[in-house]
Amino acid sequence: MDESGGSGQPRSGTDEADERRTGQPRPGDPATTTARPPSDQQPHDAGPPAEPAGATGPAHPGPADDQAGGERTPAPPAGTSHHPTPAPADPPTAGHATEQPHAALRTEAHRSEAHTTPPPGGKQGRKGPAPKRPKEPGGGLLMGRPFGVPVYVAPSWFLVAALITWVFGGQLDRVLPELGMARYLVSLFFAVAFYASVLVHELAHTVAALRFKLPVRRIQLQFFGGVSEIEKETETPGREFVLAFVGPLLSLILGGVFYLALQTVEPGTVPGVLLGGLMISNLIVAAFNLLPGLPLDGGRMLRAVVWKITGKPMSGTIAAAWVGRALAISVLIGLPLLTHSGSLGTDAQDIGGMDTVMDALLAAILAAIIWTGAGNSLRVARLREHLPDLRARALTRRAVPVETHTPLSEALRRANEAGARALVVVDADGDPLSLVREAAIVGVPEHRRPWVAVSGLAQDLTDGMRVSAELAGEDLLEVLRATPATEYLVVEDSGEIYGVLSAADVEKAFVKAMARPS
Repeated sequence: MDESGGSGQPRSGTDEADERRTGQPRPGDPATTTARPPSDQQPHDAGPPAEPAGATGPAHPGPADDQAGGERTPAPPAGTSHHPTPAPADPPTAGHATEQPHAALRTEAHRSEAHTTPPPGGKQGRKGPAPKRPKEPGGGLLMGRPFGVPVYVAPSWFLVAALITWVFGGQLDRVLPELGMARYLVSLFFAVAFYASVLVHELAHTVAALRFKLPVRRIQLQFFGGVSEIEKETETPGREFVLAFVGPLLSLILGGVFYLALQTVEPGTVPGVLLGGLMISNLIVAAFNLLPGLPLDGGRMLRAVVWKITGKPMSGTIAAAWVGRALAISVLIGLPLLTHSGSLGTDAQDIGGMDTVMDALLAAILAAIIWTGAGNSLRVARLREHLPDLRARALTRRAVPVETHTPLSEALRRANEAGARALVVVDADGDPLSLVREAAIVGVPEHRRPWVAVSGLAQDLTDGMRVSAELAGEDLLEVLRATPATEYLVVEDSGEIYGVLSAADVEKAFVKAMARPS
């Protein structure tokens, strides 16, 4: 525990390692001595230092300091795998995005022993129950929970539904002019039916993910199709291939079903036009998704193949992402040219006019989605490569337990003597009650610390604020996301207190992981 002039300034385990190597404090650190635990028997000193009563003034606040005392959460969002199936504009198309980033950190060292100094005659705290899962994510109008997975319709869907209704209604006017204005009701039915088939495509991904015991956060129908948010990566290339392939496979099957149904109705009728449009739309969705570049389903299949050959998932991601970027450029340039050349089954058109603008806009949107998804895949893969290094045990601050009515100055003195960097408020039996917030320590003037009890600066412990010292990687991130807080109590499997984990230290770990090369 450092003496920092009453600031509550945290230092990282890297800072401490620098002092061990040089034998000198880092520039800007107070020129005072610090009690250190025996080597390899205590955690990184990464938490708030205790300031003795003789400290004279506040130093600059550390990254975890929050004068308002508000809660902080780890920077990155929940890690997900997305399986979008873009909706048709004219013609229908499909896509497949990548998972959101997780972050990881490799610290210079980690410790393996208990992190607290129990009060005289006291016992270590007991481990609390497992944290509750966070609330459902939302993201639009909830339509249902097939297989227990919430399905949402995003507000942007209504925009694309209106666009499909308008475009398809114009086509119906040429094929079935006798419908009059009723053609727009038929067009709206087509838009809803098409998105129902998109939902089937996404449910195929979802069922496969659940079969492989991968949690699915939600399915969302939006402007350019559907997105299945799968929260974890597959463990083998074979499962990755199957998970990606089932979506296009179901779209192909739906196309075949609509083709068979088309044989039972008369051509040139409303059922015939609807079934023909749904057949073509699903075939286009399947074909587009099978293109071998991230973030499309075919890109994930290519990633699985390269992963299988090289044994390295990162190599598969790099190959599929660069192919995806090449596809984005091809779509941007090639789609308008194909449209006006008549290669897509339409009459050749002159370059110019509103149709050209619409084709170019559609191509630009699709290319942007593919390019961004490919880049996202590379970034996520780099972070996931380091994610296992993000360990609760390595990032935990050493803590000292203090009782409820202990004055802050006395608590800081004990922490400094013990070389601890966090304070845990315990009851008479030594069971943890709350955690003293680092930001609250900073806000107490030096002359008032002998009269301020630690309980007034502490945040009560909830079930979700108890973190196992064995957690690492995605499991650790899931627990922190479930209960946003500034500090967490880290406990051993036996229930003994190991120390305190600061959200600020986790944020630093994310930043370092993002900056590190693969």
